[in-house]
Amino acid sequence: MRYAGVAVAVAGVLVAAGAVTYSVAEDRGTSTGIPAAGSADAGFARDMAVHHQQAVEMSYIVRDRTTDVEVRRLAYDIAQTQANQRGMLLGWLDLWGLPKVSSDGPMGWMGMAGMSGGEDGALMPGMATDADLKKLGTLNGKAAEVFYLQLMTAHHKGGIHMAEGCVQKCTVDVEKRLAQGMVEAQQSEIGLMTDLLKARGAKP
Repeated sequence: MRYAGVAVAVAGVLVAAGAVTYSVAEDRGTSTGIPAAGSADAGFARDMAVHHQQAVEMSYIVRDRTTDVEVRRLAYDIAQTQANQRGMLLGWLDLWGLPKVSSDGPMGWMGMAGMSGGEDGALMPGMATDADLKKLGTLNGKAAEVFYLQLMTAHHKGGIHMAEGCVQKCTVDVEKRLAQGMVEAQQSEIGLMTDLLKARGAKP
């Protein structure tokens, strides 16, 4: 039942995504014009695209390190959902004629420029480090499942923080709605991952 609820939430985000892409293409962003390069709208699109890419990478890694049906299904859904959303975010930047990389670095739109989530390749809060990704690629079975679920739980928490920032700061209505959908879907997935970790005798 928990997984079914998550699947519904993810499906809702993807349905909204199609409407979002069409709407943004129609009105070119906002009623007052295209967002500025330093705006929250552009910053969120850039940073969440990077954040999503790592989630996709981690999900494909664990898919090949375990045969567990539940974890593989969750990983597949996360990879597909976030790959689709990443394509939209980058598409908006193309549509707006804005750079995909900020000269100020990540998180500047949230007032957190220069505040990485850690060392060794963690560009933003919640993101895994290079060492984490390397370790995940060496694990198998239950150990890979637990480490993936722990990494993805932290990843989702960082993503939710960013998405909530867009809900508060972004001016493109359809982007704000997509961000709110991300918050709801990822909160549901955190609940599922907490249950999966508990079943494996582990904590987030």
